[in-house]
Amino acid sequence: MSNQDFVIANVLADRYATKEMVVIFNPISKIIAERTFWITILKLQKKAGLPITDSDIAAYEKVIDKVDLAAIKKREIAVRHDVKARIEEFNKLAGVEKIHIGMTSRDLTENIELIQIRDGLNLVKKRTLETLFLLEKSITKYEKTYIAGRSHNVPAQVTTLGKRFASCAQELIYSLSSLDELISRLPLRGLKGPTGTAADQISALGSTKDLAKLESQIAESFGFENTLTSVGQIYPRSIDFEVVSKLLQIASAPSSFATTIRLMAGSKLASEGFKAGQVGSSAMPHKMNSRSSERINGMMVLLRGYTTMAADLAGDQWNEGDVSCSVVRRVVIADSFFVIDGLLHTFMTILNEFGIFEDEINKELKEQLPFLATTQILMACVKAGMGREAAHEVIKKHATTKSADQFFTSLVNEKDFPLSLVQLNDLIKNPADFAGDAISQSNEIAHQIKKLTKGEITKVDLEDLI
Repeated sequence: MSNQDFVIANVLADRYATKEMVVIFNPISKIIAERTFWITILKLQKKAGLPITDSDIAAYEKVIDKVDLAAIKKREIAVRHDVKARIEEFNKLAGVEKIHIGMTSRDLTENIELIQIRDGLNLVKKRTLETLFLLEKSITKYEKTYIAGRSHNVPAQVTTLGKRFASCAQELIYSLSSLDELISRLPLRGLKGPTGTAADQISALGSTKDLAKLESQIAESFGFENTLTSVGQIYPRSIDFEVVSKLLQIASAPSSFATTIRLMAGSKLASEGFKAGQVGSSAMPHKMNSRSSERINGMMVLLRGYTTMAADLAGDQWNEGDVSCSVVRRVVIADSFFVIDGLLHTFMTILNEFGIFEDEINKELKEQLPFLATTQILMACVKAGMGREAAHEVIKKHATTKSADQFFTSLVNEKDFPLSLVQLNDLIKNPADFAGDAISQSNEIAHQIKKLTKGEITKVDLEDLI
């Protein structure tokens, strides 16, 4: 096999992202989107009185789907300009030369990229709603599954597994509201020319008023409410930073919960799922690794990296613009969307297959409950007349030096301790008494999810993951 036979794949697109997301950013789709953009402008320029005929437009429309990447690449090698190569190829296929009138390369690419970003954000919104839909199922399923809640990964108080899912959903709901707001105001760049003055378009159309009308029609044609008014050759790269940082924000809740799943699995309390035929280790047959949760945490590292790369581009443009950002953006924009898509898809697969080891959860809770009840014991001591700080000190002394089965006995043997062993044991009869507002909080989040997903998401179909 020769070196020419090898194809370098985008591992994120090939292995992790869904087909829906890949379609938005793959090279053929981008070229078709560019051609659609050119044809849309042709039609509008014809209405504005430019010398363009219906047959010119029909000639381009007839060949819009005929994309030969190899031929375009050959042209690019010769002209050393990607957009010029695509113009020449489209003109050759159509047999006319009418596209790109009054336009510069960035009039094409900047708008197409914003269209891709908008479509990608809308798909991420859909994925987020699907994730919330599945989270609601888990919140309800584990509403009264009492567990030892942890702070600093140390047992702290009783909570419910349903509340753990609800806390993940709460963060995701907050992130979704921010994503929605960005989608609503994301702008097109418009046809601004080499330095942002739109001089060439004004010359072609006749007046600034005609240009304003054209830009408004372009925005309407592609579903945008806003077009930037004053920019240079490129739109501000701070917009890219905001986009990628929003994807990072969306990923944060699933990533945190994936870490929690890994910790729970390590204590044999839960499993992210283990399908028939799955192998956890090639050497150790007993292992059920949290591979998908690990994948999510790894994807989060990528998104942090892309966010840093996008941040480095923000505020780094020369005068009316330069293209030093080009090579970075070719990687960052598409790959960030591939990662968030794969991350949410992976998380939804976990939610579908997640399971618990109930006996282990109950065993841990029973063992830890005397310690988890220390705040209630403290309050009971205060109510019985003991000073708060004195009670805190004596409880801490025994809680940090005794095992769970020794803790109560050693406490009641302490001089001036106001509670009996019977009273202490009565305090921990029902774990639900120690869960505070966990269930009502979870129910409220479940209610919010139902409101968000009603009419939007009724089921979730997942592709098989490697």
